[in-house]
Parts: sequence; C-alpha cells; structure tokens
Amino acid sequence: MIDFSVRELESFMAVAEELSFTRAAARLRLAQPPLSRHVRSLEGRLGLRLFERTNRTVALTIAGRAFYDEVREPLLRLERAATSAKRAASGVFTRLELGFVSSLLDPDLAQLFRRFRVAHPSVQLTLQDRSVADQLRSISEGRLDGGFVGVTPRPRVAGVTLVPWRREALAVFVARDHRLASRRQIALEAFAGEPMVGIAAAASPGFAAKIHDLCRDAGFRPRIVQEADRAQAVAAMVAAGSGIAILPFSLHGVTGDAVRAIRLVGRDAIVAYLFGYRAGSASPELAKFVTMVGARRD
Repeated sequence: MIDFSVRELESFMAVAEELSFTRAAARLRLAQPPLSRHVRSLEGRLGLRLFERTNRTVALTIAGRAFYDEVREPLLRLERAATSAKRAASGVFTRLELGFVSSLLDPDLAQLFRRFRVAHPSVQLTLQDRSVADQLRSISEGRLDGGFVGVTPRPRVAGVTLVPWRREALAVFVARDHRLASRRQIALEAFAGEPMVGIAAAASPGFAAKIHDLCRDAGFRPRIVQEADRAQAVAAMVAAGSGIAILPFSLHGVTGDAVRAIRLVGRDAIVAYLFGYRAGSASPELAKFVTMVGARRD
C-alpha cells in the first residue's frame, strides 16, 4: 500500500484545481517551495508525473486527472470527518450510527426517524442499510450504536441488548399463476413439498430459523432451492417462478401484480421485530432513541 500524507494530497488537490503553484500556495497559506516539495514527494511515491509544468502553465497529465478523480471524494470525507469531530467536541451536535434492514424501511420506520430528529435536533442520525448479521457484528464491536435487526437472532450475540419494536403478519408469496394464488389466507401445510426461495441464514439467521420452525410445525421440511441476502430479492425470485416464499406481508407491493401474498393462519405466523444496541452503552442520545423505540411498540 502506498503511504500518502494528507498534506501531500491537499497540495496536489490545490494545484490540480488552481492549475497554478502560486495560487495553490496562497490557498493553503503555505510557501511555494514546500508546496512544490509535497507535490514532488507524491509523484515520487506514485512513480508518476501528475503535472506538466512550463514557466507559464501547469496542466494535469492523464495520470494526474485519473488520480484527481479517485482521490477527491476520500479527501472531502476526511475534511468532513474532521469538521464533525470538532463540532461534536464543542457540543454542537452528537451522532448516532444506526443500521437497518432495507425490507423494514417503510413509512412507519421513516416516521420514527423523523420524530426523533424533531425531538432531538442536536443529534445527527447516520443510517446504514446492512444485513442483520453485519449489524449485529458491528454493534457488538462498537462500530454501530444500534440497529433494526429484524427477528431474534440465533444464536444470540453477546454484548447486544434487544428491544421489541413491532410485530407483523407473515404471508406465503406465490407467483400470480400459482394454483393457490386466489386464496386470501391459508395454512402452511398446503405448500408441503413445493420448492421454496428464502433469505439466506448467513444474512438473517433468526428469520431463516423462524421459517424452518414454521415448516417443521406444519409437518414438513422446507425444500429451499434458492437464497438471497435481501427479502426484496427473494420476492423477485418468486415473481420469476423460482418457488414460493414466506415473507412479511408488508412486502406484498414490492413486485406489483406479479406476486400474490396469502396471509398465513396460526398464532405463530407473525414476526416480532427488534432493535439492538450495545449492552452497557453510556450514550444518553442512544438511551433517548431506545425509549422512543419502546414507546412505539405494538
């Protein structure tokens, strides 16, 4: 890995945007000789010429233009990170890093985020779409403050506290030409032996285990023929005719008329969604968010 200094990158960016060592030095409030040294040092690390220089003009080489395009965004992110850290240290705002599973991002969850933002405007919410397994790992390692992780994970993850959030009915998703597509509700036993598509256990072990439990209680073992990490992809595979699937009923609109969602009967044909956060967290902002999540519970 090539080791760049931030000062070298800043010097390169200033010259690339100003196309003048004099103006770039003034912009960085730096004397021109050290600016030139930083640029030469960067070129030496890369083994490339980044600028064509004459007595009157400065222009990016082809390699310089390519390097500029790649390095601009990471450097801007570093600048934003420094600004955020300074603002946080001065008490201007605090931040919560939260994860969610994309299949759960509906108007209800969006409204929860909006309500928290209105109630606590000094707290910046950073939201990341991640699989359940990735969320749980990141929460336990302290890289996420919390996340909407769906159903109870199996096995439970040490160091992660789980709070009930809401409950939702499950449905069997079938292609619109399926022999049972006209039914409005049904017992799972009617689908024994049919090919199924499902959410991969590696992505959401708790949900995958829930489906296996439901099928076992219905007297059969699920015949899984395809898996995907996201529920939306599973619904799309149903539309393509790959098999049936058991998914939360709220996903019935993902594929339009190509798929029918038939509600499952039985008291266990529901999922209880959970919010997870790092056990023992001392963040008062996280505590406020957890309180709001608990207050939303059905």
